[in-house]
Amino acid sequence: MNKFQLFFHHVFRFIWNAIFIISYPILASFGLIFIGVTYLFSKLSQLLTRIKPEGKRVVLKESEWEDLPYSNELLEAKLFKQIMFGPAGFKLRRKDGVPSVLTDHVFGNKVRIIEEGFILEKWNTLDTKLMPDFDICLYDPDLDTLKQLTHMKCFDWHIADQKDNELSFKWFDGTQGGEVKVTL
Repeated sequence: MNKFQLFFHHVFRFIWNAIFIISYPILASFGLIFIGVTYLFSKLSQLLTRIKPEGKRVVLKESEWEDLPYSNELLEAKLFKQIMFGPAGFKLRRKDGVPSVLTDHVFGNKVRIIEEGFILEKWNTLDTKLMPDFDICLYDPDLDTLKQLTHMKCFDWHIADQKDNELSFKWFDGTQGGEVKVTL
């Protein structure tokens, strides 16, 4: 490089470094503010979900056969398939050794316990490309029956209301939502 090119190289490098040094704290501040706002909304969302409980809620973990909470030591679960960045599928069985319809299926980790039995998410497929595809079912432990209540194509669902012999499920798939009413 000749002296003229070397001079402009040093000047532009100085200007570029000055712009970076001046703008870096501003950009870093916006990043920290964004993380803070995201954290705040996450905590607010957790608080709002505790306001209206939808019965006894069970969250299963990865392990060997584990007792299912609130089942009066009747059922136990074991991890069957973990989808990367997604839900986990579990096998369920009765602890008393009675053969059950539960052993033939894979269930999601959402289990809701109501007076009539257990609300389970029965997976129809284990292929990650076809997920989500499952049925919301009612398991009656006294009769050992699994009754399909409705078909779902999303992972985000909850029991919105229960009146007499009718359940109302609300769902959201990321772009749209809805409500499904079923009779028990």
